[in-house]
Amino acid sequence: MLMEERALPIVIVGHVDHGKSTLIGRLLYDTGCLPPDKFSEIQHSSETLGRNLEFAFVMDCFEEERSRGITIDTTQTFFKTPKRRYVIIDAPGHKEFLKNMITGSSQAEAALLIIDAFEGIRDQTRRHAYILGMLGFKQVCVLLNKIDLVHYSQDKFLSLKGEVIDFLNQLNVHPTFILPISAIHGDNVAKPSEKISWFDGPTVLQALDTFEPLKIEEKPLRFPIQDIYTIDGKKTIVGRIEAGELKKGQSVYLLPEKKKVEVKEIKKFLEKDVSIAHFEESIGIRLKGRHRVKRGQILTADLSSWISDQIKANIFWLDPTGYRVGEALLFRCVTQEVPCRIDKINRKFDPASMELTEEDASSIKGAEVADVLLQLDEKVAVDPFNEIPEMGRFVLEKEGRPAAGGIIL
Repeated sequence: MLMEERALPIVIVGHVDHGKSTLIGRLLYDTGCLPPDKFSEIQHSSETLGRNLEFAFVMDCFEEERSRGITIDTTQTFFKTPKRRYVIIDAPGHKEFLKNMITGSSQAEAALLIIDAFEGIRDQTRRHAYILGMLGFKQVCVLLNKIDLVHYSQDKFLSLKGEVIDFLNQLNVHPTFILPISAIHGDNVAKPSEKISWFDGPTVLQALDTFEPLKIEEKPLRFPIQDIYTIDGKKTIVGRIEAGELKKGQSVYLLPEKKKVEVKEIKKFLEKDVSIAHFEESIGIRLKGRHRVKRGQILTADLSSWISDQIKANIFWLDPTGYRVGEALLFRCVTQEVPCRIDKINRKFDPASMELTEEDASSIKGAEVADVLLQLDEKVAVDPFNEIPEMGRFVLEKEGRPAAGGIIL
């Protein structure tokens, strides 16, 4: 089978110490994607700290993390199966690192939620599962890790599986698989395990290979304008293609004005006579005729984007100082930057307890999730997060600092 060109981005989330980093190290080791020098390094680090071989050290690449035994930042690494390549995003589990976890999850197209089979569902499990629901993940696999600590018990697995299904149903998260595994021993990660012969489902790798990429390269063109340069007296528009493709001579729309323009020329670094540019490529283009263009406008293949100065969204408030309705904010989505405010807080939740804390609220506190209506000073062009992620996620800044992350519904 041919290797797919684009790696499928997946995120691993779960409560601290439930085994996320160990699982990633095990995946890299079992798929032959762990370089020999890295294996020697984690052997040495484990011996230095007087521990057995710690696969978690593959991801915990900072000395501070090794000494404290926690994962601090969102880290990315690659591994591959015969079907495809994966980029795996290791998201931190501690409450204070939730901001990093939001950033990591919003880049992924599938998720692994890891739960300690001995400890069960914990606070961070609830928070992270809530965020998976908030971000609208459709491809989720739950891993009941450390099955060895409950003596590979089928009864314990089935009992916890029932709890997990009930808990996730409340969040509108419907996992494709719920698997028993032991990341530290490699049970049911890359290969089936005789110790859980009662389980006839897939391994972690087999489950991952059933997930499908979003195929954003096949979506309609989205090209946010990053900057405009004058080269040899000619106006060149530069940016990155966030969906679809762009062809020389193609008629496109300039949003939010809905003005039709034609692409006269495409420029790529060290290439001549370029006829087409693809998803994720950074390019320069020239338009036919004279047009007023500026940073933040979006070139699109159609008019399916949502163009409005009002946006309904889910946000996760990160700033500990909180927010009161009407206070000034800055909305940032791709290259668009527009002053805004929250006009209405329809509902807000505590993701730790999953409880509705208030409807029609007047303020938001740090670490609360809210369903809000944003009022912008100008119209912007956006898409639903589940359709074109880069056009559907945004950051709200307050007094020059990031205060919230959000997705467009």
